[in-house]
Amino acid sequence: MTRFLVAPQWQGSPASRAMLLIDGAEAIAGDLPRSACTRVEVPVEAGESLETGIRRFSALRRVRESLAEALAASDETALVVGGDCGVAVPAIAHAAAAHPGLAVVWFDAHGDLHTPETSPSGAFGGMALRAAFTPGPLSDGAVGAERVVLAGAREFEDAEWDAVGSSGLRHVPAGDLADPAALVDAVAATGADAVYVHVDLDVLDPAVLGGVALPVPFGVPLDHLTAAVRALRARFPLVGSSIAGFAPSSPHAAVDDLGTILRVVGSLA
Repeated sequence: MTRFLVAPQWQGSPASRAMLLIDGAEAIAGDLPRSACTRVEVPVEAGESLETGIRRFSALRRVRESLAEALAASDETALVVGGDCGVAVPAIAHAAAAHPGLAVVWFDAHGDLHTPETSPSGAFGGMALRAAFTPGPLSDGAVGAERVVLAGAREFEDAEWDAVGSSGLRHVPAGDLADPAALVDAVAATGADAVYVHVDLDVLDPAVLGGVALPVPFGVPLDHLTAAVRALRARFPLVGSSIAGFAPSSPHAAVDDLGTILRVVGSLA
């Protein structure tokens, strides 16, 4: 059985619409079984950087601690509903502690590969994947870069593209996801025996889903995304997952997108 941890964290987003991520997480949670949902407290305040180079660091640290406690409180497989992509970092660490051979598949339109030193915005969401494999103020670098697969990304800043080339992670472009085997083979090449899947909804093409904070054209069709996740699950145990990035402009717009989002949730759960 899947347990849903609802963490409407917005403090890690670089977008001007960041606070709409609260509405997005709550809208998704409203269509999930109430008995299977646990809500993680997110501070109302923005928080302070505390000289870390990460905007709103103090609030992000509190959410990380609360998420880690919630993950440790149950043996059920968890799907974390964000919020921004930073919610995936403690969930990956939790899964990696139990599964040393874990691979991370990160579906995202962006690289999310900055460090506090390279980020032009200081937003942790743009550092979240890097934090999964590089120790820093909000992470222990829980997995090796050689066991990370970035899927569907199509917008990189220079420092992020340099990280793709130098870190050893694998990159499966959006177009290659038309064949689910491309992703499965990339994960198999890591030698992993279990997988964690993170989906930032902006990996989807904007024509498929409009309610994201930072849309990027030429994205992944919904059927390609769900088929790739199903193929992964047929080959590897799925031991954790997260979904992030829903920022609907209005309650009506949220309703329009929820059918698409619930198909993604269904593929993960």
